[in-house]
Amino acid sequence: MNKSIFSIIKMDCPSEENLIRLKLDGISCIKKLDFDIPNRELAVYHDGEVTEIETAISTLNLGDKRRSTEITHQTDFKENTNQKTLLWYVLVINFAFFIIEMSTGILSKSMGLVADSLDMLADSFVYGISLLAVGGSIIKKKRIAKIAGYFQITLAIMGFIEVIRRFLGTEQLPDFSTMIIVSVLALIANGACLIILQQSKSKDDAHMKASLIFTSNDVIINLGVITAGVMVHWLGNNKPDLIIGIIVFILVIQGAIRILKLSK
Repeated sequence: MNKSIFSIIKMDCPSEENLIRLKLDGISCIKKLDFDIPNRELAVYHDGEVTEIETAISTLNLGDKRRSTEITHQTDFKENTNQKTLLWYVLVINFAFFIIEMSTGILSKSMGLVADSLDMLADSFVYGISLLAVGGSIIKKKRIAKIAGYFQITLAIMGFIEVIRRFLGTEQLPDFSTMIIVSVLALIANGACLIILQQSKSKDDAHMKASLIFTSNDVIINLGVITAGVMVHWLGNNKPDLIIGIIVFILVIQGAIRILKLSK
């Protein structure tokens, strides 16, 4: 058996981990995937050549590079029996905060919160498709991935149009306190998801590393919305909220494109 180590620069949260798992689903030579998110590394235990695996990972455009491939004698791989339960937990948390951020974003007139809600929805899609992959058919997974990807892109484009309209018009200032409070709660929720998903690892990996939380793309977005809320209050201007909204919408579209690649 061989062990191939990949460096994946853009793998900064469990959502990317699940995208990679889904992309590699169905490649029969793979025996085990071992993710190290803090160090952005993936170890693949497999039989035969690594070419098919390397090609599949590269289609996600996550900045991957194969560092090494060597023979290993490890054959004892423990199965994760609670994967489905953990995925349900993080799916519910992400979808709940999609609803919370979307509703409070509309009420408070914050495009930053609306955009972040779509990022939460994007993660919900990934975890939902992952649930289908646990015992589900590849054809069904690909069909759902295509629908989810196009739906996400549509919402993001609608968000862009609204941001442009607000840039050109004179809109009421967003409620900065709502932006900050809801983003702090979303930050806590993302941290909870990271901790929950770590329970699927072995006992040696169960303790959260600080770098795991603070390199997460979702957490950086939450901090960005909090900062935008402070700037809105300080400057008396809605531009910081619109700028963070644009940035997050771009990230949402990038995530949607990766989801669409799962349908191919």
